[in-house]
Amino acid sequence: MTDRTLRQVFAVREYRTVWLADLLSVAGDQLARVALAVLVYGRTGSAAWAAATYALTFLPAIVGGVLLSGVADRFPRREVLVVTDVARAALVGVMAVPQVPLPVLCGLLVLVVLLGAPHTAARGALLPDLLPGDLYERGLAVAQITGQTAQVVGFAAGGLLVAAVSPSAALALNAVTFLVAGALFRFGLARRPRADGTPRTGARDLLAGITDVVADPRRRALVLLVWMVGLYVVPEALAAPYAAQIGAGPAVVGLLMAADPLGSVLGAWLFVRFVSPARRARLIGVLVVDAAVPLLFTVLVPGVPVALLLFGVSGMASTAYVMQAQASFVRATPTAIRGRAIGVAASGIVAGQGVAVLAGGLLADLWTPSTAIAVCGAAGVAIALGGALAWRSASADDHVGRPLPAAA
Repeated sequence: MTDRTLRQVFAVREYRTVWLADLLSVAGDQLARVALAVLVYGRTGSAAWAAATYALTFLPAIVGGVLLSGVADRFPRREVLVVTDVARAALVGVMAVPQVPLPVLCGLLVLVVLLGAPHTAARGALLPDLLPGDLYERGLAVAQITGQTAQVVGFAAGGLLVAAVSPSAALALNAVTFLVAGALFRFGLARRPRADGTPRTGARDLLAGITDVVADPRRRALVLLVWMVGLYVVPEALAAPYAAQIGAGPAVVGLLMAADPLGSVLGAWLFVRFVSPARRARLIGVLVVDAAVPLLFTVLVPGVPVALLLFGVSGMASTAYVMQAQASFVRATPTAIRGRAIGVAASGIVAGQGVAVLAGGLLADLWTPSTAIAVCGAAGVAIALGGALAWRSASADDHVGRPLPAAA
């Protein structure tokens, strides 16, 4: 990433608005994840409960993505961003109230995640309009690097904040970040007309969105590869139980959670800086496998420094391949259907993360957190090999490094 690239991307005022709002929201979300992990594990003492709550930050997105992402096409995207942020601020504010019963906390969390689906779709659909030509891919890389940095800061600060104050304080701060982000969207973006003038029901959005994703073999292969990224999120979900297994405290929970996004920052920068555009797509299959291998070594129950290294290396590889796959997918989708297509694809990513971390939590209760992470790594190797072959087959009839053709 060069200074010239940064100047070109940040010269676009509306992109700066989206970038800053997302940075605040991402940091706040990580504060909340640490708070929830510590709060739930502290109340229940169960790795399965802790992982299940963490999974709720992902799983409801499969419903929201397929049924609600079309909102980003049916309504002006600025208004979708503002309304969803304000609504999430209110819900997280209630979650911050001390001693909220665990079932109520989980129910509110589901609603927050559901609202995230149209928000993600609107943001993803809007970015190519803000950054024309190759600026889009540069902007995506900048957002990925700074977003992962915000995750690192949020996780580390979350661990310290929870240890020093309380989980409720971290949740309250997350609510504030949603409010500020909503204000930035409202006053920093121009109002644009809705992209899709065709009214649809939720069921028609579901069918149209799925058709948009599976119509092209290469697009379909890319989506399947990024959906399995959930296996590489399991170490974050099991950070609290793993820290307990090795005798560490709440501050270490935040550090363990931060290892993957810290590796992601480095991986995104190295990928964009040193890999030519013509070679990036060729490396997707290799990087999918590389992301799984480090997790195998957690079966040896490494201490904090080695665990941080293993989780970070996994994050480097997973971010590089996901970033390239997402960029190709978005550029292949016309603006009129971009919201629902991105929503379906993103919901699969998020839901896959939820399924993986839930399974990881159950395995951690059955065996140990270190064994559960290693098993997910082994599953990742097996699935990644199959996915890499599918990608190679899907792209065999085209030049691999060339952008995907526009959808009909």
